[in-house]
Amino acid sequence: MGGIGKTALALEAAHAACAEGWFPGGTLFVDLRGYDEDPVTADQAVSALLDAMGVQGSELPRAVARQYDAYRTLLSERENRTLLVLDNASTPAQFLPLLPGTEHHRVLITSRDRPDSLPVRLIDLGTLAPDDSIALVTRALHSSDERDDRPAREPGVLRELTQLCGHLPLALQIAAAMLRRRRQRDIASLVTEIKAAEDPSAVLDNGSLGTDLYGRSLALRPVLETSYRRLPPEQARLLRLLTIAPSAETSTAAVAALTGLDEQGVLGLLEDLAATHLVSSVLSTDIQWAVMRWRVHDLVRAFGQRMVAADPDLRAEGDAARERVLAFCHRWAEAADERLLWLPGRPEPERFADRPQAWAWLNSERPTLVAAVQWAREERFAAMAARLAARLMRFLDTWRYVDDGIAVARTALDVVRRTGDRTNEAQAWERLGMILLRAGRAEEAIEAAARARDLHQETQDLRGEAGAWDELANSLCQAGRMDEAIPAHTRARDLYRKIGNRQGEGWALNHFGSTLQALGRIDEAIAAHIRARDLFQAVGDLHREGSAWTNLGTALNRAGRSEEAIEAYGHALTIHRGFDDGFSMGVVLHNLAVTHEVKGRPGEAHAHYLQAADAFARANAPAEAADAQSRAHALT
Repeated sequence: MGGIGKTALALEAAHAACAEGWFPGGTLFVDLRGYDEDPVTADQAVSALLDAMGVQGSELPRAVARQYDAYRTLLSERENRTLLVLDNASTPAQFLPLLPGTEHHRVLITSRDRPDSLPVRLIDLGTLAPDDSIALVTRALHSSDERDDRPAREPGVLRELTQLCGHLPLALQIAAAMLRRRRQRDIASLVTEIKAAEDPSAVLDNGSLGTDLYGRSLALRPVLETSYRRLPPEQARLLRLLTIAPSAETSTAAVAALTGLDEQGVLGLLEDLAATHLVSSVLSTDIQWAVMRWRVHDLVRAFGQRMVAADPDLRAEGDAARERVLAFCHRWAEAADERLLWLPGRPEPERFADRPQAWAWLNSERPTLVAAVQWAREERFAAMAARLAARLMRFLDTWRYVDDGIAVARTALDVVRRTGDRTNEAQAWERLGMILLRAGRAEEAIEAAARARDLHQETQDLRGEAGAWDELANSLCQAGRMDEAIPAHTRARDLYRKIGNRQGEGWALNHFGSTLQALGRIDEAIAAHIRARDLFQAVGDLHREGSAWTNLGTALNRAGRSEEAIEAYGHALTIHRGFDDGFSMGVVLHNLAVTHEVKGRPGEAHAHYLQAADAFARANAPAEAADAQSRAHALT
């Protein structure tokens, strides 16, 4: 990528190699200026190289072909090994004629484009590691004034500055130069300016201070612009659209939706774009789903967004692309959510054969899905983004992505409140309350559930009201307000019975049983969980049947009926494994471990704690995983 430090590394390597005596013949250096408006041709470069080797004036052959002959002859006759540095080449045509034609000498080439068709060794340069970025800026400040204590005084702010610079050496150099100029101001002042501008290059280029040690201009935008201008039209369009994608990393499937192309067609374009180092590929495996993602550097992303915003035609192109990717996100999030809700006898949802596949896809696309919901703030995308948000809440809640869940729920709530749709607003409050409860914010969850209940009552939606009472009861229980929780549970159960919703009655009873356990009313709790289990079996809701078995096992344990509890946990574990529900598996395995430990079976307890730690880790529950791991170690 432009600004990554190719020239600096090449020259540093050349100096170090010469200092070690590797090249007694010295170094020949040519800046091919491949990305300038008037790049140096190979014919121009060979003349300059001959001049550097002493072939000048009348000794310089007039015909270009003879100059190449003279150049290769001199190199072949040169006994001392020489290093040839060909800097900033944009095409192989600039450097291929300059290769020595002998293995005696060595050549180092820098370029923004990867010459995959040539049998040369390729060294891809990435951005700096965060600590190295901090060291670069700190050293740059201390080199001009060793008394500059701003890095020591503002370590967190300096780290934020390097993040805003995308850990790109050129951007870091410019930032350091600006800090040297504004010696009396703190680092935070520059961070504030960059964040306010949104596009770091706008601030950094305005404060750029001339050239670097190699005579190169300290400016970001020209580097990005030249790389962009050189792209063929299809690649340029792809890059523009990638910069307005919902998240920094985008799957191939989502890129296809963004561009309106099929996956195979867009994959070739992405690979071509990656060869220019304007995007990079990341292969990751999310549970069962192997995903190729494409990342645009933060500074390229900001550059592209600013370019699109400034041109009405490009804005229209971008809005159409965002509609396509929103439709993609909603279609498959809806299919995945339908699979999670599916019960025997219902129509089969499309694409996902089972719940593990649905979970895997949701996890793989989570950054894009969550970010796309935030487009709901724009009226054009509000309705679709709100529908997407509703489809994500079950997934985000189950997998404990509480920060994402709260952001998504609040965005959806803002949208439906603007429309004045009281039914959808009630559902949005209910979803927000659910995720707030998962985050441990019980009092806020109580308020949200109460608002949902009131709105459902206003619209005379008994099913919705029953669900809101159920959520309210759970929140009141977590807040320790048991006197209020019990009648709320009872109200939820009675409403579900009134409308004949056996699945809902099962939910209410299962939750009621947990509150009864907390109150020490164990026999009543056992009866509630058994009734919930039977209701779930009757409607074919196997996943929630597993939850009822888990809660029943806990109640049986508290009643001193440990062997029955182990049997109940076994039923639950089998069901949760079938659904690949990692967190629920972790809970059951942890409970089994505790039961075996109390029964004096340390070997079984140790094994179950380790299995629980693994299940929790896969389910994005690090605290629970660490606790289980710690308990396992305590038994060794």
